Amino acid sequence: MAYGYGPYDARTDHDKLPVVLFYHFTPAIESLIEGTNTTTVGSDLAYTLSTFPNYHRALIAMMRLAERQKTDKPRTVPYTVECWFQRAIAFRADDAIVRMIYSTYLNSKKRVAAANSQLEIATLYAKDNGFTHYNIGLHYFDLKNYDKALVQAHKAMSLGFTLTELKTQLVSIGKWTEPVESPLSSAPAAVEPVGQAK
Repeated sequence: MAYGYGPYDARTDHDKLPVVLFYHFTPAIESLIEGTNTTTVGSDLAYTLSTFPNYHRALIAMMRLAERQKTDKPRTVPYTVECWFQRAIAFRADDAIVRMIYSTYLNSKKRVAAANSQLEIATLYAKDNGFTHYNIGLHYFDLKNYDKALVQAHKAMSLGFTLTELKTQLVSIGKWTEPVESPLSSAPAAVEPVGQAK
């Protein structure tokens, strides 16, 4: 369904966001209370996601609306929740946060293998962002994939990210180990051989 505005990247096209937020993604809409410009919550969320396919808060709201209505395709919405996620990924495949939210959705549907796959892809796009690696670790923890949660916790630490909630959660179930120091960083400096006296 085309609305004639967008699509725009919610991460970068900030100048295009205000008009959509003012008319179609108000606090009431995000809280699933009432429609504003299109009379129903579903229609306003659909407009928002058609304009900004990777708008994280709108994806979460659409997911919550489907849960409330106990359906995969909320009323007055042209696509299923999963289709909105697939559209977001097709639009901007490198959006790691979309993949984390999608992983949560897949986990709610008991599709654990698919949820893990989305986190694996998110890890690739996280690059050197410690905050993103940390959040991926929290999602892995929710999936009970504790080994990968630990890897992400160590990665976040190595990038200077200092929040400890993930570490605390892993400690609480006996799955925490301290990062192993790289042999290269701990090895003594090489000593030049002493030549024979002349």
